Amino acid sequence: MEVTKELFRNNCLNKLRNSQKFNKIYRDNLVNSQIISLFKKKKGLHILMFWPLDLEVDIRKSLYEIRKNNQLYLPFMEEISFKMVPFRLPLSRKKFNIYEAGNSLKNISKIDVAIIPAVGVDRRSRRIGFGKGMYDRFFEKIKKDPYKIFVQSQICYVNKEICDDYDISCDMLITPKARLLHRRARHANHTIRGFYSHSERGSRFFHF
Repeated sequence: MEVTKELFRNNCLNKLRNSQKFNKIYRDNLVNSQIISLFKKKKGLHILMFWPLDLEVDIRKSLYEIRKNNQLYLPFMEEISFKMVPFRLPLSRKKFNIYEAGNSLKNISKIDVAIIPAVGVDRRSRRIGFGKGMYDRFFEKIKKDPYKIFVQSQICYVNKEICDDYDISCDMLITPKARLLHRRARHANHTIRGFYSHSERGSRFFHF
């Protein structure tokens, strides 16, 4: 059977829905540990993160830790896309059960890093989300392309080019068991086609 984008998305979503809640908490903690370690010595960065939905990685621990030394933003939905607003509490639940910070009049158009939830990832490191296309539209309009990190509670990867050219791609993919760099990174150990393993020595590739 031919693997299509929609079929792969449904398979990844079923995989997430069928995973045990206890195991998800454990997996999310592993992802949080990796995110926090990446930013342990980083200060003054402008970072887009997200408030997690039920099937997404719960990165709230990372949010609270990283905000101590960096400026964080969350998506604020506008029609079929979103803009960035500063991360501040309390949050309000809006459409699609997304929690948002309060609106801001600031026009924030430049960030250093974006941490983005991914349902699935294809061979070209392109993202498959929930099918709304909000992240794709958002990154089309910002001035400077940031360093993009995809996070998955459970790895769902296909060794085929099934995404469209407008689907955003990542520089790094973080899963519970591995931190993988896109093949643009040099001198890393090859693991799955299109990505490379990220070791402690490989941290030199994490540049902003």
